[in-house]
Amino acid sequence: MDSNVGTVDRWIRVVVGLVLLSLLFVLEGNLKWIGLIGVIPLLTAAVKWCPLYTLFGIRTCPAKKK
Repeated sequence: MDSNVGTVDRWIRVVVGLVLLSLLFVLEGNLKWIGLIGVIPLLTAAVKWCPLYTLFGIRTCPAKKK
């Protein structure tokens, strides 16, 4: 599995993931569970690989030199 998520993209994913997870504490009722979607960007930032980027052929990290 080759990484396809760059550094800036990773930081954006971390911020978005944390904002979404904060919805668990801000919203009330069943809407607060939408905040669990924030786990996905945090996970893709941690492993530096996004399955949707692979599907669409997107790569935000620099190519490795051989």
